[in-house]
Amino acid sequence: MKARNFRARRLSGMTLIEILVVLVLIAIVMGIVGGQFIQRGEKAKGDAARIEIGQIGQALDLYKLEIGRYPTTQEGLQALITAPAGVTNWNGPYWKKAQIPKDPWGNEYKYAMPGQHGAYDIISYGADGKEGGEGADKDITSW
Repeated sequence: MKARNFRARRLSGMTLIEILVVLVLIAIVMGIVGGQFIQRGEKAKGDAARIEIGQIGQALDLYKLEIGRYPTTQEGLQALITAPAGVTNWNGPYWKKAQIPKDPWGNEYKYAMPGQHGAYDIISYGADGKEGGEGADKDITSW
């Protein structure tokens, strides 16, 4: 009778090896699927930064249309929200929100006027917040 109870208990549960195999399989699947979601999330952030840089560029163009020039590097993008000292014809704010947005990674957009690549340059340094990089760390620019 003892042998019979032992077999019944043994057949009704999972062994440690079976549990470990299942956990390994789950980890492999999560590694494959999770990696794809992370890559898609970083691509989406890059796309969002490109769109936002385009929107800031449109606000800068409207500013130039009314003021006759783009904000200086010193005045920065803040000139789209509050009138810089000594500027006439300012009919802003040119940016609808109360503050200039940060890039999708939480860093400030870099603005320079005159730009090295156009009338002005707007740059997001990507996920690492540093110039240069590959993948998610790649710079996103207005040119």
